[in-house]
Amino acid sequence: MRTDTGHVFRLEDYRPSDYLILETSLVFRLSPEATRVTATLTIERRDGVAASAPLVLDGDGLTLIRVAIDGSELQSTDFLATPDQLTISQPPAAPRFQLLIETEVAPAGNETLMGLYRSNSVYCTQCEAEGFRRITYFLDRPDILSVYTVRIEAKLDEAPLLLSNGNPAGSGNLADGWHYAVWHDPFPKPSYLFALVAGALGKVADSFVTLSGRTVELGIYVEPGKERLAGYAMDALKRSMTWDEEAFGREYDLDVFNIVAVSDFNMGAMENKGLNIFNDKYVLANEETATDADFANIEAIIAHEYFHNWTGNRITCRDWFQLCLKEGLTVFRDHEFSADQRSRAVKRIAEVRTLRAHQFPEDQGPLAHPVRPRRYREINNFYTATVYEKGSEVVRMIRTILGDDAFRAGMDLYFDRHDGEAAAIEDFLKVFEDVSGRDLSQFALWYHQAGTPNLTVSSTHNPAAREFTLEIEQSVPPTPSESRKRLMHIPLAFGLVGADGRPVAYEGVEGATVEDGVIHIRKRRQVVRFSGVAERPAVSLNRGFSAPITLSVEQKADDQFFLAGHDSDSFSRWQAFNTLLTDALIAAFRQILGGREPAYTARLTELAGKIAGDETLEPAYRALALALPGEADIARDIGKGINPDAIFTAREALALAIAKVNGQAFSSLYDRLADKGPFSPDAASAGRRSLRNILLDYLTLLPEGTELAARHFRSATNMTDRAAALTVLAHRHRGSPEAARALADFETKYGGDALVMDKWFQIQAGVPGPQTVETVRALTKHAGFSMANPNRVRSLVGTFSSANQTGFHRPDGEGYRFFAETVLAVEKRNPQVAARLATALRSWRSLEPVRQAKAREALLKIASAENLSADLRDIVERTLA
Repeated sequence: MRTDTGHVFRLEDYRPSDYLILETSLVFRLSPEATRVTATLTIERRDGVAASAPLVLDGDGLTLIRVAIDGSELQSTDFLATPDQLTISQPPAAPRFQLLIETEVAPAGNETLMGLYRSNSVYCTQCEAEGFRRITYFLDRPDILSVYTVRIEAKLDEAPLLLSNGNPAGSGNLADGWHYAVWHDPFPKPSYLFALVAGALGKVADSFVTLSGRTVELGIYVEPGKERLAGYAMDALKRSMTWDEEAFGREYDLDVFNIVAVSDFNMGAMENKGLNIFNDKYVLANEETATDADFANIEAIIAHEYFHNWTGNRITCRDWFQLCLKEGLTVFRDHEFSADQRSRAVKRIAEVRTLRAHQFPEDQGPLAHPVRPRRYREINNFYTATVYEKGSEVVRMIRTILGDDAFRAGMDLYFDRHDGEAAAIEDFLKVFEDVSGRDLSQFALWYHQAGTPNLTVSSTHNPAAREFTLEIEQSVPPTPSESRKRLMHIPLAFGLVGADGRPVAYEGVEGATVEDGVIHIRKRRQVVRFSGVAERPAVSLNRGFSAPITLSVEQKADDQFFLAGHDSDSFSRWQAFNTLLTDALIAAFRQILGGREPAYTARLTELAGKIAGDETLEPAYRALALALPGEADIARDIGKGINPDAIFTAREALALAIAKVNGQAFSSLYDRLADKGPFSPDAASAGRRSLRNILLDYLTLLPEGTELAARHFRSATNMTDRAAALTVLAHRHRGSPEAARALADFETKYGGDALVMDKWFQIQAGVPGPQTVETVRALTKHAGFSMANPNRVRSLVGTFSSANQTGFHRPDGEGYRFFAETVLAVEKRNPQVAARLATALRSWRSLEPVRQAKAREALLKIASAENLSADLRDIVERTLA
């Protein structure tokens, strides 16, 4: 484990390396405790670089066996080797030479799950971002593109399956029960995309015929006996391949495409060229083990990693500051895929909810950074919602500004111009400028400037002049190291809605560029006048969430209620109702702090009932509308002086008020939505289950609610319904005999299935209230819990610290103390997981003073620990700054 060196990497310091690695030949002799890796590298000095320039290769904890150049072994005086670096001070004068490096690594003892590791008897690699240097010395940076040939040798009975990137190029038996396989990838790639898997795995096989008629052999490899759970993933893969051909003209380029599912994995998945490695929770599924959300995630993540073949692999990043160039762009692509596969309106709302829950707090806290960061100490800590989710929103805005046709033309030019290159954000923006003739220099600030812009909007109507006016002012709040902000180009989609719910026509517009229903905001203050508007319209702003901003709109409640019932834009209709709910919850929060009982209007609770019963809206949409704003979302909108207990009380009171007013209608609809046929994971069926389960959540607040939830649990025929009922019982009826019985029954039934048991741990970690910290502490001693398994740690500790507002933020600080102890314990094995857990306290300064002080104590305890990893120290010090 690398401790923090304090070194800061800066975007402005980038320069090309002195040397290239044109070809990489690797030979692995696999052994759990002592794997030998022989790397033969074809090195070329860049034009213009002096022959005296030293060759400096990256390493991380390596044991060097030998070094040779052009067949001649070097003596110890010819190089300087440490576990973290190999320096050849006087490389050959010839511009090209071969360097042989032999190293030894211990996969079985590698608990960081970076580089080459062995878990559950399977050898596996994870090289992004800087894991390849844990395998051999290398120029481990994304702008070094090399053609790889890999030979893997292993004992046949230990590892009958030998996989790497590219196409198979040979295999055979060796002496003493060993065998080998050779793989060749003809497409130059950076070292972070290298992959190797070896072990005994089951296979699900299929094939795909590409647009040009080539047949690609598909394989999904899983633990033996779990092949039946990989069918949906295979179907999602084939749909992804078809969609990418149709939507972006991208055809797959190798003869094989393989996916391997492993249980110990730091990330969700990894897009290694031709050999994607997945956390098995995003591959394995059937109705008995996976929820509808699991099926949707599998579909999206399978697509995401496949789409990386072009946006990330064929065109990769020049340096890690350009991470959003592959991740933000590919998130946009997988969002579009899911929208086409399911419901575009529902998908868009879900995307925005995720952005607001995870990225907005980043922008508003000490970990704020631009979509393209300018500096970092540990790159692993920049796989963030800002890079991924906000990065996707920036790509979406480009399409909004240019239109569909110009956007597609720009993407086509990007693929043609930069195929086989390591590109930068400037390259990406340039293709869109070239195809459209537009200047995107102001828009580029979305990549370079941190923070969530806010638009303050007011409106007036002059009936005599038949003029409707919007006054819009933009601001971007200060963020760490960036107090002065420049003005952004914000594409604000809008609509003027008449009393009949139809669009209001206008004759002309002054004060801003308005194109295709989008106002282009470029100044600090813009006054936009619409002429020919006889009656005052309701104004619908940021339709489809056209820009990742916040809005402060001077708008009457009547307008919000009207838009919640009539806006033709699905997202804005949901947003109007969600805003009404949020405003009511914040008012109730303040009432509670003032010693008063929270009060909600009948108009609001009745509107919830109308939305629930509106058959013109798809069930999944209604379910999203009825889902109250989360406690963390409410806290974010309040801003300062957060008391999580008061937010929880306000939210429960609103849920009860809605249930009381609409109980009979909700009960009738709940009964009608029951599944009547066999299970299907399709969007329509999932939407009906989603609506029925949120109605269950409301109905269990009423008398006999405990028995209703218990009956729902007992009668469930799929994991979606079973997990929903268990959550309701554990959260709303905690301590009841029914809740205890359901938890015990669930454990008995699924105790041998790790992925399902993750749900059991997660549900208990999310139980609201001060007692949960003791429950979670006890569960860390459960026989099924392991600090070494990232999924299990995230399901229990991650859920408790990031999703349980009342339990984690217990006033006496016990939640924070447990958190600090656990983060330090995890860090001893896996610094990446520990660092991601630590981000749960990024908003500690927004808490009320007592909790704020105790949260700071916990952060200081972590910061004062000896030999902290670079990953964890970076997060904690930025959080405390």
